[in-house]
Amino acid sequence: MTANAATVTRARTGGPQEDGPKILEHVMGWTLVVVIAMFVTQLGLL
Repeated sequence: MTANAATVTRARTGGPQEDGPKILEHVMGWTLVVVIAMFVTQLGLL
């Protein structure tokens, strides 16, 4: 293993992948926004 290959292997830190399903992230994000908005209105904070 060369030094370059070792640094590329160690560079991944377990964060989000760049090639993941972006539509799923958008749907889950908007679902979270809607759920928080529902809680805020139910509690009478708005």
